Amino acid sequence: MKNCLRTLRAERSWSQADLAEKLGVSRQTVNAIETGRFDPSLPLAFKLSKLFALPIETIFSD
Repeated sequence: MKNCLRTLRAERSWSQADLAEKLGVSRQTVNAIETGRFDPSLPLAFKLSKLFALPIETIFSD
């Protein structure tokens, strides 16, 4: 699954660790999602959607 998480994070000048802290996950989890090695759970996808104030479909695509 493709995503624009790295771009969204960079626009806010957040490190992977910053984003991980806001989401309550590890930095490695954020890295794995950004690189497409891991698809987030639905609850985590909703957290990302709320945090960036964007629909899930805008952040993630097939």
